[in-house]
Amino acid sequence: MNKMHVPILDLTRQYETIKPEIDAAVAKVLASGRFILGPEVAGFEEEVAAYCHVKHAVGVASGTDALLLSLKALGIGPGDKVIIPSFTFFATAGVVHNVGATPVFADINPKTFNLDPADVRRILTTNYEPRTTIKAIIPVHLYGQMADMDEIVAIAQEYNIAVVEDAAQAIGATYRSTQPHESPTPNHELGPNEPRTPNYELALTNHAPGPSARAGTIGDLGCFSFFPTKNLGAYGDGGMVVTNDDELAERVRILRVHGSKPKYYHRMVGVNSRLDALQAAILRVKLPHLDEWTAARQQVAARYDEMLAKIQGIETPYRAPNRSQIFHQYTIRVLNDKRDQLRDFLKEKGIGTFVYYPLSLHQQECFQGLGYEEGDLPESELASHEVLSLPVFPELTEEEQTYVVRAIQDFFAKSKP
Repeated sequence: MNKMHVPILDLTRQYETIKPEIDAAVAKVLASGRFILGPEVAGFEEEVAAYCHVKHAVGVASGTDALLLSLKALGIGPGDKVIIPSFTFFATAGVVHNVGATPVFADINPKTFNLDPADVRRILTTNYEPRTTIKAIIPVHLYGQMADMDEIVAIAQEYNIAVVEDAAQAIGATYRSTQPHESPTPNHELGPNEPRTPNYELALTNHAPGPSARAGTIGDLGCFSFFPTKNLGAYGDGGMVVTNDDELAERVRILRVHGSKPKYYHRMVGVNSRLDALQAAILRVKLPHLDEWTAARQQVAARYDEMLAKIQGIETPYRAPNRSQIFHQYTIRVLNDKRDQLRDFLKEKGIGTFVYYPLSLHQQECFQGLGYEEGDLPESELASHEVLSLPVFPELTEEEQTYVVRAIQDFFAKSKP
């Protein structure tokens, strides 16, 4: 087998397919002289809102800021706690800390890698005064497949706590409910720390055909990242908050410009977090291609499933029956403590891979003071030792993919006892 170079992601291939459109969009912004917010950002916000079937979309500087401003809009701060999965990117925990609240780490479902509702309920029933200290849940739709929102929303409604969806890796993913849910509480003026019931049924009602909802639209607020490597990626940082709640949307809009409305008159203390017009213009070109690119990723994943099915020692990604998987990552489990050996072997063969993520959040040095110990969240800890993401992007060729699979087959053939 002749050696090839197969990157885990190649953004230049995508650019070549839409180069004239991208170049024209950038030139238009440069000629306009309007680089902060403005018509390109407003236009992109309208298009994302239409794509997600929500009332509001608010552009911000990054996916991290989308989470941060969502928590601030909900009034979450010092003395509050927020439940998050331990197996995810650091930003999910970082924003909780940076609003002055405390992250409470929950374990994951070993099949989907997403927040385990049973562990959320365990936390809520054993934590001291949970109804007054835990103010929100942040389910992360990891790798492009949504968390179990039926159960998460049911728990949130039972305890009257907010839901902020971290959909950074899941734009365009869908969820079909299998359970009835209570109607959302009508809008009313909230106190600074009063959570709002998730607009679950409104999200479903706004979808056609059938009772399915897109990622980010089921909770109180949904957060997207447009980091370049995302399925819908900018050529720099960018993020978006979506919601069906008028008041929360307005709070996020004000918070992103230092808390001012009108300019220089500050109703609250916010931050500087505005989506650049250049990035919005680029993303407006890309958004109409997103579903096509998602379908191509799904085809790549289907080929992997078929070709990897008979290899002993790995597990291919699980698809939950009521959800779509957009494959931001195609992540396998490598069993029997062979993950790092396989990763090194593939690197020698010229194949790019990545470990998302090598250390669970409850084990990070900066959170040692929270009192977690090894073994507290066993599924998160096991995943960090087994996961390996393979190359998956729309322009990946069948020849490249076959090379990747043959290399994996070769590794396991050579590593048999």
